[in-house]
Amino acid sequence: MINKILIANRGEIACRIIKTAQRLGIKTVAVYSDADRKALHVQMADEELYIGPAEATHSYLVIDKIIEAVKASQSDAVHPGYGFLSENASFVQRLEHEKIVFIGPPARAIELMGDKLKSKKIAANAGVSTVPGHLGIVESTDAALGIAREIGFPVMIKASAGGGGKGMRVANNENEVIEGFKSSQNEAANSFGDNRLIIEKFIESPRHIEIQVLADSLGNCIYLNERECSIQRRNQKVIEEAPSPFLDSQTRQSMGEQAVRLAKAVDYQSAGTVEFIVDKDKNFYFLEMNTRLQVEHPVTELTTGIDLVEQMIRVATNNPLELSQDQVPLNGWAIESRVYAEDPRRNFLPSTGRLSRYRPPQEMTTSEIVIRNDTGVYEGDEISVYYDPMIAKLCSWASDRKSAILAMQEALDCFEIEGIAHNLAFLSTVYDHPRFIEGNITTGFIEEEFKSGFSGAVLPPTTLQMLASCTAYIFHMQELRKSAISGQMAAPYYPIERNLAILIDNETYSLKLSTVGDKIKTIFKDDGLTHFIESHWRPNQHYGTFQVERSKIHLKISYIPYGYQLNYRGSDLTVLVKTSKQINLSAYMKEIIPPDTTKILQCPMPGLLTDIFVSIGDTVEEGQPLCTIEAMKMENVLKAPKGARISAIKVAPGDTLLVDQTIIEFET
Repeated sequence: MINKILIANRGEIACRIIKTAQRLGIKTVAVYSDADRKALHVQMADEELYIGPAEATHSYLVIDKIIEAVKASQSDAVHPGYGFLSENASFVQRLEHEKIVFIGPPARAIELMGDKLKSKKIAANAGVSTVPGHLGIVESTDAALGIAREIGFPVMIKASAGGGGKGMRVANNENEVIEGFKSSQNEAANSFGDNRLIIEKFIESPRHIEIQVLADSLGNCIYLNERECSIQRRNQKVIEEAPSPFLDSQTRQSMGEQAVRLAKAVDYQSAGTVEFIVDKDKNFYFLEMNTRLQVEHPVTELTTGIDLVEQMIRVATNNPLELSQDQVPLNGWAIESRVYAEDPRRNFLPSTGRLSRYRPPQEMTTSEIVIRNDTGVYEGDEISVYYDPMIAKLCSWASDRKSAILAMQEALDCFEIEGIAHNLAFLSTVYDHPRFIEGNITTGFIEEEFKSGFSGAVLPPTTLQMLASCTAYIFHMQELRKSAISGQMAAPYYPIERNLAILIDNETYSLKLSTVGDKIKTIFKDDGLTHFIESHWRPNQHYGTFQVERSKIHLKISYIPYGYQLNYRGSDLTVLVKTSKQINLSAYMKEIIPPDTTKILQCPMPGLLTDIFVSIGDTVEEGQPLCTIEAMKMENVLKAPKGARISAIKVAPGDTLLVDQTIIEFET
């Protein structure tokens, strides 16, 4: 029997495990580093223990410190979450030696499946379809080039150990092999302590679909249907859903049965995931097995009603599975959005800083809709450079895919984050994309549909007019407040008319505003379009819901001089409110010319400068690698924007850099 669990992790997954443990009446112990002294998981747990410096290599990844914490807290068991030590066979062996229960699979299964080369051989022997590739560790860049030429481009370079998109690169030519090999090695070493790499054929236009398995210590194993995880960037999942809009029941069963065969081949116990790549003809190939709880496990829980953390605890105490395969339900549709601290407008570079505002949507459970938000942060918390940039996992459930998407869109509209860059607008844009709505997605979706990067969604004119009416409402309510404070207006809804010019990203909407009872009426002067707007929004609120005719508009509102910054459905809009006189006078304002940054290389994100590949006086070509910045466990290679001569280098390897800090100066 387990009375107390130490959670060898942090962030949202630690909070998630605590919730189930609390429901089961099991006490929890949180461990924390210097960066996590005030973290949410520390506040939620029954007990907490300090384990060292902020760097994971000196705290969360140190086996001895975790073992010491288990003993000091007199915990019966350890749950590893995902990442960190969750797939470290040596850690499990140490726990077994100390007679501490590990809430996860046996060390042997972790070791066999954690090595991508061994797992591929075992999968083939178990009758599981595998991707063509080199069955061996790639020792050098020259060897990688030779294998890539033999297999044929494109190829996938990836870490033999670990997962989560770390240490993975797609190479389309020899230069990308050379560059990707070193970056993959470094990321693998930093993330898993193992820099061994393998190479295999990259399946073009693939879908990433995975099967959740659950096995007990008595030889029973079932699969809990599939998850579609094809919306990715840099091999890191962004959106997941269950079930897949692509699979039919026959393919689902075939994939599930193969996943179970693989799990049984290594005597697997606990929850695990077998990942497949699926081509356009529904041929599927084994990628890897994740011997842990997956980040995207909530969508499986929402469509099956099975608490995977609870099942992991049951299996760890030698209880049999509660379900047989024919009892596994598939109920409705669930979607998960990974909310990241990153800037989509700057090539998804990670963002750090304090969450000056963090207001997630209200969680709810009804017969028609479920909104769930797994998070490990709170308003005022800090997003540090040391850990993964994920802020939260926002999930929606409904009876069908269309309804689940609509529920997710409304939830994203209500999600308020300020103080750091984030990907809420990008997520909203994906859900509005015709290809996503149709379910016509591949792992290349983001690269294919956002070739020039992300600069915000383009809203149709009818939507912009509704936003102009909402802005008029906001402005009017602020003016009412000013009048009431000054004593110039006796009643808040005194009949009034205003002529306004609403500028939305340089497009001008001239309208006449008037009050009709509790409503605001707007008439556009160009086409005579009339809107009636109702809302409970009041001045100084950062979020509001506006009823414009039959449409419900959820707006996030920030205040700027002479107007507002509005966020709606993936579009960040600068909206100014002016009188006709102000519009005419604006034409005489001198244009502000931004500073010239073409002759300098600036740091695009906070991070550690690990390498500089050039020297003062060197002549570089466009696209040539200049330096490497490490941030949030990912390596980012900065390249020359054009041909130039290096005139100055302002920093050195080992320096911690700030956003927009000058790294290199050029002469052209």
